[in-house]
Amino acid sequence: MNYLEHVQGAGGIALLIAPDPALVDAPALALDRVDALLLVGGPDVGAERYGAEPHPMAEPPVPLRDAVEISLAREARRRGMPMLGICRGMQVMNVALGGTLHQHLPESHAHEEHRRQVGRFAGNEHGVRLQEGSLVALAEGGTAPREVASHHHQAVDAIGEGLVVTGRAADGVVEALQAADGAWQVGVQWHPEPDPGSRVIEALVDAARAAAPRRPRPAARGARKGRASRC
Repeated sequence: MNYLEHVQGAGGIALLIAPDPALVDAPALALDRVDALLLVGGPDVGAERYGAEPHPMAEPPVPLRDAVEISLAREARRRGMPMLGICRGMQVMNVALGGTLHQHLPESHAHEEHRRQVGRFAGNEHGVRLQEGSLVALAEGGTAPREVASHHHQAVDAIGEGLVVTGRAADGVVEALQAADGAWQVGVQWHPEPDPGSRVIEALVDAARAAAPRRPRPAARGARKGRASRC
């Protein structure tokens, strides 16, 4: 619900896209009906999606969800549609564009700072430094190191085509990505949705509103003035 409430609070209409097999080959069936794409957290992306063997500590994949979200991400990238990937969602964006993942950070980085406690955000906070002028830094109010809510044991490794790194943790783990061509397409490895002070999801809705055709304004509690966009 935190994802939906952030979208609604920014004046957007949150529509849920189910992992339907029809969308694997025809993502336009969904994307023609929305103004932006928000890819949310969840289970590990299947290793076969980036040509790797599954790590023993990897979670069982959800093949249909992987296939649908990768298809949606590729089509959104092709269109230049505003897109935000959160945690798994950023990893989906990266894999969709040919990138790879570290499958188990306690092995590749020799610590568990990104998921010290399983099943909760509290206790997993860590610092992130953002690149000056990046879309996520503009959304979050600057580049000073900030504490973020974290819950992941996988992370971006090789960077997907057309993406650039715009934020890292102190250990070098990629914490933010964006499209290299200037499109409002951003990935963050942390979870902004439980943070009432975060403006990343609000920035997605703003980008959708700027790119969307004129639509009627919904009567939504807490929504801001302006056109409504569907995410």
